[in-house]
Amino acid sequence: MRAATMKLKAQLCVLLLALGLCVTLHVRAQEDDVDVEDDLGNLEDEELLDGGMEEEEKSAPAPASAPTVTYKAPEPKGEHFFAESFDKGTLDGWVVSKAKKEDIDEEIAKYDGKWEVEELKDTKLPGDKGLVLKSRAKHHAISALLLRPFTFDTKPLIVQYEVNFQTGIDCGGAYVKLLSQSPDLDLDEFVDKTPYTIMFGPDKCGEDYKLHFIFRHKNPKTGEFEEKHAKKPESDLRTYYTDKKTHLYTLVLNPDNSFEILIDQTVVNSGNLLTDMTPPVNPPAEIEDPDDHKPEDWDERPKIQDPDAVKPEDWDEDAPAKISDEDAVKPDGWLDDEPEYIGDPDAIKPEDWDEDMDGEWEAPQVPNPACESAPGCGKWERPTIDNPNYKGKWKAPMIDNPNYQGVWKPRKIPNPDFFEDLHPFRMTPFSAVGLELWSMSSDIFFDNFFITYDRNTAERWAEEGWGLKKAAEGAAEPGLMNQMISAAEERPWLWVVYVLTVALPLVLVIVFCCTGKKKSAPSAAEYKKTDEPQPDVKDDAEEEKEEEEEEEEKAEESEEKDNAEDSPAEGDAEEEAEVEKQEEEEDKSDEKQEDEVLRRSPRSKAKARKD
Repeated sequence: MRAATMKLKAQLCVLLLALGLCVTLHVRAQEDDVDVEDDLGNLEDEELLDGGMEEEEKSAPAPASAPTVTYKAPEPKGEHFFAESFDKGTLDGWVVSKAKKEDIDEEIAKYDGKWEVEELKDTKLPGDKGLVLKSRAKHHAISALLLRPFTFDTKPLIVQYEVNFQTGIDCGGAYVKLLSQSPDLDLDEFVDKTPYTIMFGPDKCGEDYKLHFIFRHKNPKTGEFEEKHAKKPESDLRTYYTDKKTHLYTLVLNPDNSFEILIDQTVVNSGNLLTDMTPPVNPPAEIEDPDDHKPEDWDERPKIQDPDAVKPEDWDEDAPAKISDEDAVKPDGWLDDEPEYIGDPDAIKPEDWDEDMDGEWEAPQVPNPACESAPGCGKWERPTIDNPNYKGKWKAPMIDNPNYQGVWKPRKIPNPDFFEDLHPFRMTPFSAVGLELWSMSSDIFFDNFFITYDRNTAERWAEEGWGLKKAAEGAAEPGLMNQMISAAEERPWLWVVYVLTVALPLVLVIVFCCTGKKKSAPSAAEYKKTDEPQPDVKDDAEEEKEEEEEEEEKAEESEEKDNAEDSPAEGDAEEEAEVEKQEEEEDKSDEKQEDEVLRRSPRSKAKARKD
């Protein structure tokens, strides 16, 4: 009975799951059909929609207002080298490049991309402005001088700024360059080849999401500069490029050569300038000798053919791999005289067929209908099978090469260009910050540039700038319940998922917890198998039986009493009989009590029997 109940519960669960799946698939199928119809309708009415777009925008109701966060422009506090929030609404202090790129076509050589200072398109902080790259598929360059040059000595470098890809990003960068201090630095002529000390920031093209940290290291022997690239972050950066939110990018460079790269104040990459840059800062102490050549008799073969091996005399290299099956028999009914294909009897020569130009016309070939019911047509040939005597071309077995010398490598010699720079942090000082970019996307938003050596000062600036944006964006976002409702409005089949998510566990709890079979009390036989004492609890049937016995005894006593009153002569005899009867009943009662005690405790019963 219990197994049948469990089976029924399992069938009920499977039925509920199957029902939910079927309903979900049905609703999704209906939704897909509606989407297809809507897409077709949209294609047909595209011109009408475009024509009436402005009127619809004017007549559309305003969205529900979200909790507002009051904006206050951040104020730099503490030591810093550069701070820019653009909240004045102008490009004061910034220089737009008027230069041209070299070695490219004149039409695209100009840095003619437009820059504007404006608010985010979907701003949550009215009054918060930033620098916006406005043009797509154009070169942009803009820069500004620091309050004073930054010199790498005993204090760290902290660079941070904000980026928002308002329309997403297809291919382009949003990185910043820290321009090297030089008497020749001219911001009006800022181009891609202008010397920089550090390049830092996001860059993306296709599915390659990058976060650059590059510094130019000066070779102490030659004086030449070489770019050193930090290792690629292990974390997934996709979200920062696609969510259309403002993100804070921070670079921390310490005098002990360690570095950290943070996004939204979370470390996404870290390392050391001496060990985690490509190519390495310091070249190897030894290199392979370019003048060393492998000797002609150098043997790099680990295995060779056994020179002492001899081909066996019975090895037949000319035996074919396949032979005719001599045991095969032509099937009965094979039509030797019927071709497998015949000319189509229903084909008609085209009227414009010119035999002089096209040659003699022939009907196209079709399968011979006479062969459809036969095992085959045409000349019968025996099928081929693998030749059991086939061995192929004989080759001597391979053995270890006794003259093997290993893979040859040129010898090592001291590197004539070797140097050891244990302090790559001491880079070239920089005196300006610039953006030199090309992008296939427009409306890239930059804000709150800050350069300092004090981490507390940088964090305070971030809290007053990016922190306020984050709070405003969070206040404007709907709660979890509203997000679920919005998603279900776009995809109605999600309502089925929600209902099943709530109802199915509830039904399962009721089925398994509230409909289970009550556990019956252990039988006397079960107690006898163990030493566990039997509880002093009697079932209803035993109690009713004892009550009936007591009533019968009372009735007999009453009847005997009445008889005694009616027959006094017989009183003595009856009294004696009554006494004997009571003694017998008492003996039976004692025996019954002893049996009851023994039944409750098997150990006691065994002991009593032993006694």
